[in-house]
Amino acid sequence: MKRIPVANAVLNGNEKQYVNDCLDTAWISSNGKYIARFESEFAEKLKTQHALSCCNGTVALHLALLALDVGPGDEVVCPTLTYIATANAVKYVGAQLVLADCDPKTWCISPTSLESRITSKTKAIIVVHLYGHPVDMGPIMKIANERGIPVVEDCAESLGATYNGQMTGTIGAIGTFSFFGNKTLTTGEGGMVTTSSKVLADKMRLLKGQGMDPARRYWHPIVGYNYRMTNIEAAIGCAQLEKIDWHLEQRRRVASTYRRHLEGKPGIELPTEASWAYHTYWMFTVRVTGANAERRDRIMQELDRNCIETRPIFYCMHQMPPHYSEEKFPVSEAVSASGINLPTFATLTDDEIARVCAELVKAVESVP
Repeated sequence: MKRIPVANAVLNGNEKQYVNDCLDTAWISSNGKYIARFESEFAEKLKTQHALSCCNGTVALHLALLALDVGPGDEVVCPTLTYIATANAVKYVGAQLVLADCDPKTWCISPTSLESRITSKTKAIIVVHLYGHPVDMGPIMKIANERGIPVVEDCAESLGATYNGQMTGTIGAIGTFSFFGNKTLTTGEGGMVTTSSKVLADKMRLLKGQGMDPARRYWHPIVGYNYRMTNIEAAIGCAQLEKIDWHLEQRRRVASTYRRHLEGKPGIELPTEASWAYHTYWMFTVRVTGANAERRDRIMQELDRNCIETRPIFYCMHQMPPHYSEEKFPVSEAVSASGINLPTFATLTDDEIARVCAELVKAVESVP
């Protein structure tokens, strides 16, 4: 039986042509025409002023916090239900991580929980558009703007998603993106930071390029970082961006097909799409109603025996050894324990989706 992976990179555009151009011209490192092109076209697609490429989505978060002067003695609020990079970036700058619970419908950070976590030491807020569904940014921005706190949008999973028609990554002070191999747009590894502020853009550009003065070559007025993207990665990104609308349409097709097969099936809760949201379904994620982590894992093992790869929803940050806290976040804990990411990628066929659904339904019915 053919194994169905949980994710698969789709390189069906000009990727090979552009990469070969890099090889033929020997522009393979962190200089070259594709870097500026990728940044310019990415900014144009998002309708933002500045887009700066970097080597992955984690350092994009680090750059954002550095640019906002977050450091020791400061607090940063972020959701406990996220990928660990979000929380780790806070520790990189020496700040205190303050966690908030998620909304039970969107699984993104809850505005109510967020507001309760803000103190006089809060220097920044990080929101995460989880699995492609945007955060409810209206109340978040109201809370932040009233207190003068900048918002960083972690858009690693939400390229193309919109909140009331506005692209994620263009609402807060800074947006960060990941182009890892399983993302909707991939460069293998790679990331991007976006902002409408020239001051922040200039600062992040300086930081990511070893702190070298752009007007005085090999003069370094600050301690910087080597966070640059390669020309080869940017070449792949340019080719991917040319077909981004197709990639997004395919994710929506996959999600629609899953819904058609799973709607109304006992014991399976489908992801929501709020009225103000355009969900890009980086992963199509379901919850097993009332399940704890042990039963959820047994269901995943049954799917694996039938050659279907899945993965759990992220573990909560407060349950992780580096960020452990005895605080309770009941909504996030319940979502984390019962959630399963199903195979989601652009070339997944309708027949393969039907097979995943049939096996999932059987597993939910039969696994105690």
